Amino acid sequence: MTEASSTQQDSIYATLRQWITVGRFLPGERLKIRNVAAAMGVGHMPVRAALQRLAAEGALVNSPNAGVAVPQLSAPEFDDLLQMRMLLEGEAAERGSMLLDTTQLATMKSLCERMDQALADKRPADYLAANEDFHVLLYRAAGSPILFNLIDTLWLRAGPVSNHLFDTPQASLVLNDAHRDVMRALERRDSTGVRRAVEKDIFVAGQFLRRR
Repeated sequence: MTEASSTQQDSIYATLRQWITVGRFLPGERLKIRNVAAAMGVGHMPVRAALQRLAAEGALVNSPNAGVAVPQLSAPEFDDLLQMRMLLEGEAAERGSMLLDTTQLATMKSLCERMDQALADKRPADYLAANEDFHVLLYRAAGSPILFNLIDTLWLRAGPVSNHLFDTPQASLVLNDAHRDVMRALERRDSTGVRRAVEKDIFVAGQFLRRR
């Protein structure tokens, strides 16, 4: 494999991984190589390689005679995922809250406002994208690549399910409440409050998804 083709394959892999994380694909959805390649404007071979790489990581599953598909979670698997997210993301949030600088705090405030607007305008994709940026900034501030990589792996499993957040109209009324709690706790430099707000965010969203 040439360096150029390797770089392209890595880029395609990173893009597809991001799409899965932010819920671009639905649980159970079959990903056809030709459709994905057309959407990305690239050839079939690097897409096939990237999809198989994601399947090896557990982000996708191989379906006999049907290529790859987005995995579906059973209720016990979902509950386990939720608990592990609360544990790890709560820890990252508490650590990160103590190390954010003023520029990062301003960015998080802007992202919180963007989520409010996305919910008001009924733009779920924009909400999910801003939500990811908000949490990534906070968790990376913790300075623990190992912890962040563990969280990122869980997001791969949770991303497709997040599409269902907006199946219930009532969800949009409360989804950003915990992010506002995060910002208030950050202003107080209350790291324990930040942890509790992040755990609340995951728990509340989880209850809407659990009904699905």
